[in-house]
Amino acid sequence: MLPDTAQRHHYAWLSIAAALLTITLKTVAWWITGSVGLLSDALESFVNLAGAGFALWMILVTRTPPDDGHPFGHGKAEYFSSGFEGGLIFVAALAIVGTGVQRLLHPEPLEALGWGMAFSGLSTLINFVVALTLARAGKRFNSIALTADSRHLMTDVWTSVGVVAGVLLVALTGQNWLDPVIAIAVGLHIMLEGWRLGQTSVDGLMDRSLEPEQLAELTTALDAVLPPEATYRNLKSRRAGTQSFVQVDILVPGDWSVTRGHDLLDAVEARLEATLPDLAVTTHLEPREASNHG
Repeated sequence: MLPDTAQRHHYAWLSIAAALLTITLKTVAWWITGSVGLLSDALESFVNLAGAGFALWMILVTRTPPDDGHPFGHGKAEYFSSGFEGGLIFVAALAIVGTGVQRLLHPEPLEALGWGMAFSGLSTLINFVVALTLARAGKRFNSIALTADSRHLMTDVWTSVGVVAGVLLVALTGQNWLDPVIAIAVGLHIMLEGWRLGQTSVDGLMDRSLEPEQLAELTTALDAVLPPEATYRNLKSRRAGTQSFVQVDILVPGDWSVTRGHDLLDAVEARLEATLPDLAVTTHLEPREASNHG
């Protein structure tokens, strides 16, 4: 197992542990209060658990080395994790909205709000800390799976804040209808996050280009490494999980020797690969004169 893969799957296990703990805390909070808003929060934690488990699986798949059937490796497996989490969020959102509508039609009083808020607040703090940890790990390892898990958990944090606010409003105003209304709003909110995660998955599977900032870094590196008589064209990029791929045509004078051209390509590839982490570069040498006539 590659070192970064080992570390990434440890973070996935952290997310699973946090999901199990927050499920317990939020379920207790719902059970002692009867709040449908807190129930919606607990349901989303089950989604967190499923998403974290699937993310762990996909991260382990990415460690599989390239083979004849997958010569570019298995890095895109992480995009399935993002899409899976997005789909789960949609299902949970529909369940939350349905439960909220039912409670809105048949309101019930809330009980033991103090203890319920305590358990919910503790679970929210745990999710917040884990979300920040996963965000840093996702950025460090360039992991789509960890980044998606972080975004999902952070959505859960803001969801919990909204739910607690709704329950407190019920306690202050005595208007029980506020609890299901907040639950419905929570469902609609996380549905949006599900859409965003699904879009991230589709972008990755459709070979979306690297970000403009990354492409700008690559063009700056090309301008720095190429001599005045050489230029480039057809700079293309894509990303597959933690791995990024770039291909570019390098144009040089036609009277250059093969050795000189080869040395330049080596220098270009080394410079680009040093610019971005986990970057694989493919270069193609062409005579500059042929380009001018083409």
